[in-house]
Amino acid sequence: QVQLVESGGGLVQPGGSLRLSCAASGSSFSINAMGWYRQAPGKQRELVAFRTSGNTNYADSVKGRFTISRDNAKNTVYLQMNALKPEDTAVYYCYVRLLIGISYSDYWGQGTQVTVSA
Repeated sequence: QVQLVESGGGLVQPGGSLRLSCAASGSSFSINAMGWYRQAPGKQRELVAFRTSGNTNYADSVKGRFTISRDNAKNTVYLQMNALKPEDTAVYYCYVRLLIGISYSDYWGQGTQVTVSA
């Protein structure tokens, strides 16, 4: 059984930075794809960043400010968020597609709140 545990959210002033982490544990696996999504109050969940072995994509609203990365040794996915704006306020969810044996499975983190406010 695979578990994803997110951390790193919180309250930050506009212009500040946060780094979100998403640690995967459990069965033996490899990360095939990873991503971060967010959902603001009253809005639909939206893609923030997505990375596969060949491509990395960012929402236009975060390009140049956010960076998705991973540490294979720690099975952890990160989202570095710089120059944060009030409109970045949302619950952030990590997503991973794992290769377990010969099958792919999708997993979501529990969500972490990011609030950007003065």
